[in-house]
Amino acid sequence: MAALREWSKPGRRADLLAAAWQAGETNVSALAEAARISRPTVYADLRSRGIDPDHRPKGNTVIINLAPLDIEGFTGVGERLDAEFDAALRRWAAEHPTATHEEGKIEGMRLAALMDTTYRYANVRDLLAHEQVARAERDRLLHQVELRWEALSTATAWLAAHHAYVLAVDEARIAIDMWRERAEAALKRPFFCSSPRDEAAYHQIQEAGHPALEPAMADLDQTPARTAEHLRADLDQAHERRMGLAAQTLRVAQPAQ
Repeated sequence: MAALREWSKPGRRADLLAAAWQAGETNVSALAEAARISRPTVYADLRSRGIDPDHRPKGNTVIINLAPLDIEGFTGVGERLDAEFDAALRRWAAEHPTATHEEGKIEGMRLAALMDTTYRYANVRDLLAHEQVARAERDRLLHQVELRWEALSTATAWLAAHHAYVLAVDEARIAIDMWRERAEAALKRPFFCSSPRDEAAYHQIQEAGHPALEPAMADLDQTPARTAEHLRADLDQAHERRMGLAAQTLRVAQPAQ
C-alpha cells in the first residue's frame, strides 16, 4: 500500500493495485484512497490485470465479539452498576468473615476499578462493533453499486435494472453517512487504563474470553468526515457520468418501443 501511494505512471498504478489485492488488501475504498483515484478506476485497473474484483476473498477482519459480560457479577450496564457493586462487596464479605477493615477497603477499591473498567470496556466495545458493522455495510453497498451498473449492460428489463442501480446509489450514500457517524462516535470514546487496578481488570476481562480493544481502535479511520466526503464525491461523480450514458441509451431505445 505504501508503494501504491507513491505511484507516478498509470501502468505502474495498475500493477501496484494488483499486487496490493493479491497481498490481501481487497477493500476497494482503501485502494481508491491510497491510489487517489475513484472506485470505478480501481475496478478497471484490477480487471486489466486479470483480477475479478467481484470474487474477492473473505477478509480477516473479525467483527468484535459482543458476548454478554459477567466479570465477577459486573455486566457493564450503567443502570446496574451500584447494585452489582453492592452485591459483589457483600459476597466478598460473606466469604471473608474475618477480614480486617483495611482488607475490606482494598477489596472495595479493586471492585470499584473492576466495575468502572468493565463499564467503559462495554461502552467502547459496542461503539467499535457498530463502526465495524457500518463500515462493512458501507463497502458492501458501494460494491453493489458497481454490480448494479455492470448488470445494465446485459439486462433484458433495462428500466427495472436501471432503477435497481439508482436505488443502490441512494443506499450507498446513506451507508456512507451512517458509517461516518459511527466512526466519529467511536473516535470520541477511547479506552485506556489509568492505574494498575484498571490494567488488572482489563486483563481479567480478556481472560474471560472477551477481545482486546486495541486492534479495533487502531483500525479506526482517523478522519472519517474526510473519508466520507471523498467516498461521496467519487460516488456522485461516477453516478453523474453514468446517468449521462444511461440517458443516451434511453434516447436510442425509445424509437424502437
